[in-house]
Formats: sequence, C-alpha cells, structure tokens
Amino acid sequence: MTATTRPSEAAAPGTEGTGRAACHHGEILQGVFLDERRRPVHGLVTLPMNGPGSTARFAHRPGSPPDEVTVTPAGRTKARAAAVLAVRECAARRDAKPCGGELTLVGDLPVGLGMGSSTSDVIATVRAVADSWGMGLPSETIARIAVRAEGASDPLMHGVRPLLFAQREGRVLEVLGPALPPAVVVGCTLAQGAPVDTLALPALHHDDDLTAYAQLRRMLRRAVTTADTALLGRVSTSSARLRQRVLRHQEFPTLTAIADRAGAVGVQIAHSGNVAGILFDPRAPGLHHALRRCARALDRAGITPTRTFTTFASPLSEEFPWTNTSRTPSAART
Repeated sequence: MTATTRPSEAAAPGTEGTGRAACHHGEILQGVFLDERRRPVHGLVTLPMNGPGSTARFAHRPGSPPDEVTVTPAGRTKARAAAVLAVRECAARRDAKPCGGELTLVGDLPVGLGMGSSTSDVIATVRAVADSWGMGLPSETIARIAVRAEGASDPLMHGVRPLLFAQREGRVLEVLGPALPPAVVVGCTLAQGAPVDTLALPALHHDDDLTAYAQLRRMLRRAVTTADTALLGRVSTSSARLRQRVLRHQEFPTLTAIADRAGAVGVQIAHSGNVAGILFDPRAPGLHHALRRCARALDRAGITPTRTFTTFASPLSEEFPWTNTSRTPSAART
C-alpha cells in the first residue's frame, strides 16, 4: 500500500508496515506550567538524541478481532495497546473493517532510565500500523494514541524541535523555537543504571513552584531564541535541582561538582529515570580537554559515562573520536 491509496480502500490481507522512532536523553525542563487558559499543567522539554530508538513491524491478520494483537517480545503491553488503538484509528479513516495482527519490536534502548523507551516503542508501533494501512498519521493523532496507551508520553512524535509538551494530555503548550542552543553532552547513568518505575514516582503538587517554573520557561525561551548555551545550562541545572525532591539522587552533588570543575555550563537529568548529562558549550576554548577531564572524573566517582553527543548535527566519530565509545547503560535492553 502507498500514501496514494484511495480512502475507500480497505487494507489488503497480509499487508505489512514498518515504523521507527528515536529516543531522548532525559529532560532539559520539567515541572508545572500555566497553559493558555491559565490552568496548571504538567509539562516538559526533552533533550533529543539521534541514533538509538525503536523499530516496529506490523502484519495484518485478516479476519481476526481488532484487539487480537500479539507482540514480540512479549510483555510490551503499552505498545500492544497502541497497536490496537492505531488499528481502529486507521480503519475508521479508511472506512474499513479493522483486524488484528502481529507486532514485532526491535530496538537498542535501555529500559527504565528515562530515555523514552516505552514512548519510542509506542510511536514506532503507531507508525508501523499506519504504514500497513498505506497512510501516515498526524503527530497530534500519534500523541493522542500514545497518551491513551501509556498514560503519559514524551513528545518524540513531533521531531527534535524544542517543545514545551503536556505529557499527560498529549499536546504542545509552546513551540520554543527551531532548535536547542548548541551543546555537547557527556552522558552518564546514576544509581549504577538501575531502572526507575516511572508510574511509582510521586507527582508534583507544589503551587509555590508555578512562579519558579514560569521563570525557567521564560529563560529557556530566551536561550533558544538567542542560541545561549550557558543559559540553557542554567535552566537544566535549576530544573534538575527542583526534581531532586522526588528523585533524591545521591550522586547529584558529585555530578554538579564535576560539571563545575570541568567548565561545563550545567547538568541535565531524566526527571523520571537515572540517565544524566553534563552540558558543554562547543565554542568554549579547550573543549576536548574539558570533555576528557569530565569523563575521567565521572569514572573516578563511580558514575558510568555512556556516550557523548550534541544538540546539533556533528560527526562525533570525527570531531570527538575518543568519546565515541557508546557504553551500554546497565539496564534491561530491548
């Protein structure tokens, strides 16, 4: 099937589709913000990362009930729920009878570190189902399905633009600009890479923080507009400090101390996981030396460096060949 398939046509028996979704490296900012109606809404801005992600393949099983979807590997209940929802969505758009199918997921994302592994699975699944029907679904529709399947979702379906995204409602609160300021990130894992049960984390209910988060939102908007990497680091560090009331990372003081000594602009964390990063301005003098010093300091402190990446297009293997080790965090992998 192709994108030119007429809307009245049903999916052909045995039609297959594929989909892929990237991941992120935790958040730059996460908290409670006022929306356009002045309602407090939970929102976040993720730190996109190219490379790792999920790939899904969906094959129709003609004549089967629409909720009869099998998943490989087993246990991907969120992806399965997304497949069932996507099948019904696509069938309705084609005015056709839905059927179940077989979903296969392949990926290289660690689970439970706050890198959006489940959202990546879900988005790849929805895209694969849509592809099997010969269509592409709008990002807003994918977000709606993702929230129904997961309860909350990262904004990975919208690409790499910095967005303030209401993760529990699946909608964009604000487009901050075309791209994050340029930064080099030395990634690492805290708590020895132990997975975090996102749903078990307490929610933020601090009305007093509305002013603080509004200020951080304004600062991040200005950082994006002016490509101010130092201001980006201030925002992400402040947001990470606020989140410590929930996560209570024992290594957080060590992480920030290493960042200060290495000349970094700040730190960032997954607000629902154990992945973290130290942010550097790529235009800073002595960058390569600073990155080396940072990686060595993390190792000495018992914090595992994982990979070095950028917020902009950069051939890391050429620009930072010594950092391109891409260690695997010690968490379950897809």
